[in-house]
Amino acid sequence: MVSSDNSYRESVKKLADFLDELQASGRYTFTTADVRSAVEKTDVALENALRRLKKRGRIIVPRRGFYVIVPLEYRSAGAPPPSWYIDDLMHFLGQPYYVGLLSAASIYGASHQQPMIFQIMTDKSSRKTAAGRTRVEFYKSSLIKEAAITTVQTETGTMKVSSPEVTALDLMRFIHACGGWSNVATVLAELAEKLSPDELSHVADNRKTPEVQRLGFLLDLAEQPRLADSLLRVLTTRRFRPVMLAPDAPRGEKSTVHPWRVIPNEVVELDL
Repeated sequence: MVSSDNSYRESVKKLADFLDELQASGRYTFTTADVRSAVEKTDVALENALRRLKKRGRIIVPRRGFYVIVPLEYRSAGAPPPSWYIDDLMHFLGQPYYVGLLSAASIYGASHQQPMIFQIMTDKSSRKTAAGRTRVEFYKSSLIKEAAITTVQTETGTMKVSSPEVTALDLMRFIHACGGWSNVATVLAELAEKLSPDELSHVADNRKTPEVQRLGFLLDLAEQPRLADSLLRVLTTRRFRPVMLAPDAPRGEKSTVHPWRVIPNEVVELDL
């Protein structure tokens, strides 16, 4: 029994040394394959050692086989920010991605009532994961590969983020994940200075007509005529019918707002 205990403690020590070396080189993620090649112990011993370090708060496990080191300054939060490891995680999963929705808007300075959720767009259904105080949530989109993205520098490397224009139109598609129409309208008002009319119309060319109508309506409401007009030019090339702002809400008695042909069946209030 004593020999077994000593062997276990030695496994933990060697694994802790491996983590220290990674941190010293600026790396905060590793995989099961990485640790197996670096620490010469049986799989059972390594699994036990990893489990103990997770229990101590030294590492988190966003996905089986993928580990994130928690530096001392983030111990109380339970994890470093997802921006530290999201690129490595998506590479590990083999999925294209970009940081999107409210998380992308926040990166561009539109951080109104930012929730403790990190929102990722990818091409497959993926379960959400808890990372300390923050939840990482994934949203499936078939437009990942053609979406305009930017590469943003992070504390530990880089990550992919949707362009401001892609972000604006994605907000129309995933409204229930973004705090409702009033919150989204406020975010759009804050995001407006980062939006290019030409690029906005270019992205809108490949989006569904109701999404373009709703975005144009909200930009008009936010007193952004230059941006709204760029979407109106897209709509003039299409045949479009009236749509409700909130598809899941009753129509009510509201009249259609022109030129967008949007029925404002939900009250939108900007909080600026």
